[in-house]
Amino acid sequence: MSNAQVLLLIAAFVTLTLGSFIWFIVTWDADNEKSISQAASPATQFTIISPKILAPQAIPTFERATT
Repeated sequence: MSNAQVLLLIAAFVTLTLGSFIWFIVTWDADNEKSISQAASPATQFTIISPKILAPQAIPTFERATT
């Protein structure tokens, strides 16, 4: 591949990437999407999946062995 072909491929990739991002922004409908501030937090999602949360185990204590 020549340098011109590589540059054309890079330009095509950048154009498609920017075009798809612009299309995403233009067609965005805020009324159909849930607000981030109203979305469930990961802790809430975890409790929905697993409502039984176990208490943390006690940290073991180690004593130095003396000889």
